[in-house]
Amino acid sequence: MNELTKLKIPLPPDAAPELVEDVDFDDPRQWMQSAEDVLTRPLFFNVLQGMWVNIVRAKGQGVVSRHRHPAPVTGYTLEGTWGYLEHDWVAKPGTFIYEPAGETHTLYCKGEAGHMTVLFHNFGPLIYIDENGQQTGYEDVFTRLEKYKAHCRQSGLGEDFVRRLIR
Repeated sequence: MNELTKLKIPLPPDAAPELVEDVDFDDPRQWMQSAEDVLTRPLFFNVLQGMWVNIVRAKGQGVVSRHRHPAPVTGYTLEGTWGYLEHDWVAKPGTFIYEPAGETHTLYCKGEAGHMTVLFHNFGPLIYIDENGQQTGYEDVFTRLEKYKAHCRQSGLGEDFVRRLIR
């Protein structure tokens, strides 16, 4: 095996710093409630490109959210089972999904496992819809960021906890 040598090549002067984030799955202050029995832990807010990365946890069986994606999304299942009512597949630990722009679906937590934990990378906003496809809400990186700032202020973590996640 070769000897390990640390490189001494600096980032370009205008590059954003890297982000290394350790998630404490047991610290409730880090987890923001987004719906009944659904918690979200943001990991990264890219305000230049309008995207964010987060972990979504849900308990029990039922609908997590119904929405449309004007931009792609990727997801990786860490625990549990989940799916979209509009598709036949079921995600389980290790399942990777890619959702193209325009995808509209109803995310639900499957009863087999009774929970889900999924890492999602949202490349753009979410448009929340009702069962008839009519818009009921909207969320983008800025609305998500403001919600998490408010959550962290209220939980005692403070806004500095959130600022670390912004690039």
